[in-house]
Amino acid sequence: MGNRLKHSRYITGFDGIRSLAVIGVILYHLMPTQMRGGYLGVAVFFVVSGYLITDLLLQEWNQTGRIDIKQFYYRRMKRLYPALVTMLIGASAYITLFQRNLLNNLRGNVISSLLYVNNWWQINHGMSYFDRFSGESPFTHIWSLAVETQNYLLWPIVFVLLIKLVKNKGKIFLGIVGAALFSAILMAVLYVPGQDPTRVYYGTDTRLFSILLGGALAFIWPSTRLKGQIPLQAKRILNGIGLGALLLLLVSLLFLRNDLSFVYYGGIFLVSLLSVLLVAITAHPGASLNRWLTNPVFDWIGKRSYGIYLYQFPVMIFYEAKINVANHTWLHTMMEIILILFVTELSYRYVERPLRIFDYRKTFATLKTSFWAPIKSRRKIGFIFSSLITLIALIGVIIAPTNKADADQQALQQQIEQNKQAAEKKTTDSQSAETDQSGQTTESSQKPLSIGDKYNLNNREVTKAKKMKVTAFGDSVLLAGSKGLTEIFPKMTVDGEVGRQLSDSPALLQTLKDKDELNETILLSLGTNGPFSQDDFAQIMNVLGSKRQVFVINTHVPTRRWQNDVNANLAAAAKQYKNVHLIDWYDFSNNHIDWFYDDQVHPNDAGSIQYCHLIAKELLKGQ
Repeated sequence: MGNRLKHSRYITGFDGIRSLAVIGVILYHLMPTQMRGGYLGVAVFFVVSGYLITDLLLQEWNQTGRIDIKQFYYRRMKRLYPALVTMLIGASAYITLFQRNLLNNLRGNVISSLLYVNNWWQINHGMSYFDRFSGESPFTHIWSLAVETQNYLLWPIVFVLLIKLVKNKGKIFLGIVGAALFSAILMAVLYVPGQDPTRVYYGTDTRLFSILLGGALAFIWPSTRLKGQIPLQAKRILNGIGLGALLLLLVSLLFLRNDLSFVYYGGIFLVSLLSVLLVAITAHPGASLNRWLTNPVFDWIGKRSYGIYLYQFPVMIFYEAKINVANHTWLHTMMEIILILFVTELSYRYVERPLRIFDYRKTFATLKTSFWAPIKSRRKIGFIFSSLITLIALIGVIIAPTNKADADQQALQQQIEQNKQAAEKKTTDSQSAETDQSGQTTESSQKPLSIGDKYNLNNREVTKAKKMKVTAFGDSVLLAGSKGLTEIFPKMTVDGEVGRQLSDSPALLQTLKDKDELNETILLSLGTNGPFSQDDFAQIMNVLGSKRQVFVINTHVPTRRWQNDVNANLAAAAKQYKNVHLIDWYDFSNNHIDWFYDDQVHPNDAGSIQYCHLIAKELLKGQ
């Protein structure tokens, strides 16, 4: 669009803003304990996108008196589609050849991505952006491209209607701001504290406010109408506002955690407003921010920010599936960043730039030329290679199962589900426990020896375990081993949930405490699904108090970079609190790959016996 507009100016500082946003997003995934608010980079992207698109539409309207909507769509597709299709083909081919456990739902992921409805597809399939262990896929991040492109499809039409029907730009501005407020309020209304916020995080209706605020700015702050020469005092004021917004934005990217209710009760909206201020001051030729945000590094990253964002997840997911990143975290982080930038550069040079200027009316002629080119020519080799990769990707998409796990995943899911149901039934039936025990006297009298043999416990330990009341609280790892634990400790109650985070647990434990369902001995199995801080653990101890004996099981998650941080925090907690005791599952199991399912995290049948043996030994030590 910019090529046809006479007075359009390229604002180099926007590449700087894009760079900060994409760095935030990448580091949020690679260094979650350091870049806690990096996910907010998406809101920054949305604001920049909303402003630029609306500003260009206004320029076209002012210069030509009309909007060529068909050409608008064509240019957007030329800009976005080639890299997206390349990523989808490459990732699908890789999955088909090397990581077939990710074939499940590949077809739905690819089709929804191509149609730009992936955010709603993920919502409908119960996907979670925040389950850092089991929920990640190479296509998780496509949700934001779907939201943005849905806006691209509708906004030119809405823009034309507003210009023709409302006409007054001040009223249009207020109307768009009103719509943005409605979207932000909808996010707050639909958000449920303590539950996974993916619905409000992914929803077009609940995320549109960032794009709308950027669009509203363009009506009162058009880039071509801003004066380069302004009084020195005005320049200082603009620079002060811009620097203040930039500083607050950087603080938000570093510290505003996604599990805070404030984020959904206006936090993302406020970050979007900061982004609006930053965009406004950067766009103003009289301020200095555009110059300050312009440098060769930001120029390089900013121009490739779409590709960097696009390729980040496939690279991270594929790399971390093959390599244990928990040890030497910094080395692997650097390796992943290098790989992301390398793949992005290849895409930028050989896909994005060439296809942005390619005349698609010549597609058939180009394919024909490639087909008949000499066998050793670069064109023919490229044609054969890309055709082969596309064919493999298509085979993967065709054979991909829907909502079906592989044999190993099925066994684990079945084990977890059965154990969870058993734990829930045990809790429900606890009031009639005496009747159950009298009906099982004969059976239980036959159990001690078999339990002792099975879990390598002596008769004294088995007898003590039968009398011991324990509340076990944790995630899917606890659920995987809960059947054995309740065999050893018949009076144990298990409260487990797949994907549970330690940072979400204080409120859940408080509910159990209010119901008087916390025993004097507590077993905590948390940390599989993401990092936490010592402050998070302190909140748990505030609920549990100093009188209960709290046993914490550390984690074996070698494919996740937070493993060592989690284990260090749990070890520190055991030293800090006299009533906290560490169960070192990591050290006990570290050299026993045969104890785990393929994910190297959940204990299989053999591992569960060892898991239960270790926990029982530690729980019974002080008895």
